[in-house]
Amino acid sequence: MSDKILLMSNSFFKRLKKEEKPPVIEEEAPVWEDRIFWVSTLQKITFPVISNLAKGSLRKNMPVESKSGEGEKFAYLEAFARVFNGIAPWLELGVDTSEEGKVREKYIKLTLKAISNAVNTNSNDYIFVVEPKQSLVDVALFAQGLLRAKKQIWLNLPMDIQARIIRELKNTRIIAPYENHWLLYTSMVEAALLEFTGECDKERLTYAISKFRDEFYVGDAIYSNGDEFDVGYYNSLIIHPMLNDILAVMRKYGLQEGEFLDVQLMRSSRLSSQLERMISPDGTYPLLGKSLAYRCGVFHLLSQAALLKILPRNIAPAQVRSALTKIIQRQFTGSQNFNSEGWLICGLNASQIDICDDETNTGSVYACCAVFLALGLKANDMFWEAPSEEWSSLKAWNGHQIQPDQSINF
Repeated sequence: MSDKILLMSNSFFKRLKKEEKPPVIEEEAPVWEDRIFWVSTLQKITFPVISNLAKGSLRKNMPVESKSGEGEKFAYLEAFARVFNGIAPWLELGVDTSEEGKVREKYIKLTLKAISNAVNTNSNDYIFVVEPKQSLVDVALFAQGLLRAKKQIWLNLPMDIQARIIRELKNTRIIAPYENHWLLYTSMVEAALLEFTGECDKERLTYAISKFRDEFYVGDAIYSNGDEFDVGYYNSLIIHPMLNDILAVMRKYGLQEGEFLDVQLMRSSRLSSQLERMISPDGTYPLLGKSLAYRCGVFHLLSQAALLKILPRNIAPAQVRSALTKIIQRQFTGSQNFNSEGWLICGLNASQIDICDDETNTGSVYACCAVFLALGLKANDMFWEAPSEEWSSLKAWNGHQIQPDQSINF
């Protein structure tokens, strides 16, 4: 973690110095500190993965921890795909003259080099190993990241690297997905192929959409996971974010299924309000389902809703920023979720391997990076500029006025 790239922004990411200023300016300082804290934490989490892959040393240096001991083959792809998926909107802002813009320039360059190594079959860090089933998950997350950072990443990759990526995306077609949220992985891959090549397997693209639209919707913004329904965070982690991005591509290319996007975005808006209400005054949230080792990544959809500007009207962007900041602070201000070399460890808020699924490994837990999607909003966006606000649970438990929760029936 001592690399110059990480250290170059020390002057930017240190705490703002207190100066004698009018009271109104004093009150504005924490607003800027929120974004500074988010970007600083992003670096703290992602730098070991991106820098090592860029150097060709990810396999060599990344430790692999898992409950079952079976995750090593795909742990490296999991780590990078999940990091890239989460920071892609931030990278897509591109380079500017601000200190953050200079940091972003370094991360764009690191990401481009990391991708080149990841798809190079002659590299020590060629990580696109087609394992039965599992590789489909993270190739899809990688493809989603490419869609989210098309200008800054995809279009800046050399043509031979683009060709290799297309090959890796097509290689997943031999994998038959399960009849649940895995259908969205095949659809996401085909959506990326459609966007980057103009061609796709239309059946693999549209089948998931028809299943979730016509069969899997339970009500009040919640989809079942195939024929099964489990309480947990999969609607936020995978289902809604992928539906939103896939349908956006389908609408762009005039496919009939893309007409479902409007309804889907309204459902996402409703789910974002549910997620916001789950965040307690102290930055904790219900320990439900099988994905708790993904930490704050379980709020993927809430951050995406802020990015897409589809938050409900009765939820101010600033209260979402404040709530998510509280969660990130609780989980990443200290060192309890990192090993001595700066890699994430398996658990919720410490080393807690028993809370993990058998398939969860060191690479899996980098799904926490999904919380950073809102960094794709410019620094002058109201999400970042508006004064901090109490979020719903904080308002309620402080005895302040709060509107009732309202379900939807579409």
